[in-house]
Amino acid sequence: MDKPTFYQIADALRERIKELEVGTFEESAVDFHAKDTICGQVSGRDKKLREFAAKNEVVVFVAGRNSSNGKVLYEICRDTNPRSYFVEDETELKGEWFEERDTVGISGATSTPQWLMERVKLAIENIFQPATV
Repeated sequence: MDKPTFYQIADALRERIKELEVGTFEESAVDFHAKDTICGQVSGRDKKLREFAAKNEVVVFVAGRNSSNGKVLYEICRDTNPRSYFVEDETELKGEWFEERDTVGISGATSTPQWLMERVKLAIENIFQPATV
């Protein structure tokens, strides 16, 4: 989850708990703590990833389907550039993503191996031939 959404949810829960406590005789019936355990590597990439997604016509995001930080980082790309696509490997690439596009950016989760992103890059260059990858 991205930090702004996390804090928005935590604040909403805090307010709802206060509303529910009105009228109780106890000082605080519920002890609520929201722990920000969002991966620092994920939250630290937000700004740069948005810039990256904005400067490319298409973004291919490479990560495992079960990668939590991959999902968050991909959503950051997609929020900035609706032509962002999530793939686990090069076999999921689709030709229509690259039609009439000149630039393609490739990124991945913190756990995505560099060799896998290189394979995706080669597949894009060999099959779809954008002007710049």
